[in-house]
Amino acid sequence: MQEVDENSLVEYGYRRVIITITAVLCALLEIVDTTIVNVALNDMRGSLGATLTDVAWVVTAYAIANVIIIPMTSWLAKQFGRRNYFAVSIIIFTVASFLCGNATNIWELVAFRFIQGLGGGALLVTAQTIITESYPAAKRGMAQAIYGMGIIVGPTLGPPLGGYLVDNFSWPYIFYINIPLGIIAVFLTIFYVKSPKYGEKLKANQVDWWGIILLATFIGSLQFVLEHGQQDDWFQDPIIVTLTVSAFFGFILFIWRQLVYKHPIVNLKALKDSNLRVGTIMTFILGFGLYGSTFIIPIYTQSILGWTATDAGLLLIPSSITTGIMMPIVGKLIERGISQKYLVALGFTIFFAYSFWMHLLITPDTSSEAMFWPLVTRGIGLGLLFVPITTLSLSTLKGKDIGDGAAFTGMMRQLGGSFGIAIITTMLSRLNQQHRVDLIPNISSIATNVQERIATYKQLFISKGFSPDEALSRAYALIDGSVNKQAAILSYMDIFLYLGVLFLICVPFVLLIKKGAGKVDASAMH
Repeated sequence: MQEVDENSLVEYGYRRVIITITAVLCALLEIVDTTIVNVALNDMRGSLGATLTDVAWVVTAYAIANVIIIPMTSWLAKQFGRRNYFAVSIIIFTVASFLCGNATNIWELVAFRFIQGLGGGALLVTAQTIITESYPAAKRGMAQAIYGMGIIVGPTLGPPLGGYLVDNFSWPYIFYINIPLGIIAVFLTIFYVKSPKYGEKLKANQVDWWGIILLATFIGSLQFVLEHGQQDDWFQDPIIVTLTVSAFFGFILFIWRQLVYKHPIVNLKALKDSNLRVGTIMTFILGFGLYGSTFIIPIYTQSILGWTATDAGLLLIPSSITTGIMMPIVGKLIERGISQKYLVALGFTIFFAYSFWMHLLITPDTSSEAMFWPLVTRGIGLGLLFVPITTLSLSTLKGKDIGDGAAFTGMMRQLGGSFGIAIITTMLSRLNQQHRVDLIPNISSIATNVQERIATYKQLFISKGFSPDEALSRAYALIDGSVNKQAAILSYMDIFLYLGVLFLICVPFVLLIKKGAGKVDASAMH
C-alpha cells in the first residue's frame, strides 16, 4: 500500500515544475530570514531602545523555535495532512513577518520572531519531503540539487539583501518582503501540493504530549546554551548551568519516551537505516562548516577591514553562485551512478583547501580580490557536500520514513550551525586573549622601534592640539589597539586552520562507509 502511495506522489511536466518552485521558494524564505536580520540588529536596537543583549534575542528566539519544530514536522504533517500543514505553516510565517515589521518594542519583536520560527522551521523540512516525493527515485539526486540551491544560497543572500533594505528603506522591510512571496506560496500549495494518505490520525489522548514537552525542553535549553554561552561566560552563569542540566536530562528522558510510547512524536526507528545514520552525522558537520564560515567572514571583514554590512554580504555571493552551478552537475553525477561517498570525501578535501587558503591570506588589509578564489573554492566544496549527503541520507527510505529522515537531517544541520557559531565565538574570544598575552612581551618600552613609534604618535596628537600628557596616553592607546588588532587577526587565522583540519579528519571516515550502504543506495536510485 505504501509503495503505491509513494509513487502516486510523483509528478510530471509543469505540475512538478510548479511544486519544485513552491518548495524552493518556501525553503529560501525560511533560510534568508535566519541571516537577513543580522545586518539590521543595530538599527532595531536604536529604534526600539534595546540593549545589545536584548536585540540578540531576535536571532535566538527564531533559532530556538526552528529547532524545536523541525523534529516534530513529519509527525504534524501526518496528523493534519501535508498540504494543510505546509499551507498553514506559510500563513503563520507570513502573518508573523507582518507582525515583526509592526513591533513597537523589542520583546514584541522577539515574541513574533519565535512564532515566525515555528512556521519557518516547518517550511524547511516539509519542502524537502515534498520535493523528494515529487521526483521518481532515479531522479532524487537532481531533486536534492534543486532544493540544495535554496538552502545554500539562502544564508548568503540574507546579509546583502538585508543591508540593501536597511540602507535604502528601514528595518521593518526585511520582514515585509516575505508577505507577497508568502501569499503566492500559499495559493500554489493549495492548488498543486498533494497529501499522502498515512492512515488514521491520533486522538488527543493518544498524542505524545510528554514527548513534545521533553523535546522542547531539551532542544530549547541546548539552543539557548549554544547561543548565549560565550557572552554569559559559560558555566560561571547559573542560568547556563541550569539549562545545560535540563538539556541533558531532557535528552535522556526524551529518547526513553520515544522508544517506549506507542505513538512517538519523533520516529527514532527510522535511524535503523544505516545511510540515514551516517547522513545525519555528516549533515551536522556540513551545518558546522556552512554556518560557521558564513558567520566568521562578515565579522572579519567588518571588524578588521572596516567594511559595511552590504559589502561584507556581497563578498559571499560568488561562493553561492558557484554552489548553485555545482548543484545540478553533482545531481547528474549521482544519477550516473558515481558513489556519494567519493563526492563527499572530495567535498571535504576541497573545503579543507579553502580553509587553509583563508588561513594563509588573512591580514589587516586583505582585499576582496584576494578572497575571491578561495570563496569560489568554498562554493565548489559545498556543492559537492550538500547533494550527496542529502541523497545518501534519504535515498533508501520509503513512504512516511522520508519525512522522518528529512526532519533528522534538517535538525542536525541547524544544530551543527548552532554548535559551529557557539564554538567559533568562544574560540575567537579565548584565542584573542591568548595571542594578546603572547604579543605584549614583544612591545618592550626600551626597544628603539617602539620608542620611535610612540614618539611619532605623540607628536601627531600634539600637532592636533592635545597636551603632551594627553598625547602620550593616546599614543599608548593606539599601540594597544594595534596589538588587539594583531591578536584578532591571529585568532581568525587559527579558526580557519582548525575548521580545515576538522574537514580533513572527516575524509577517511567518509571513505570507510560500508560498501553495503552504497549497494542498497544504488538499487534505490534505479
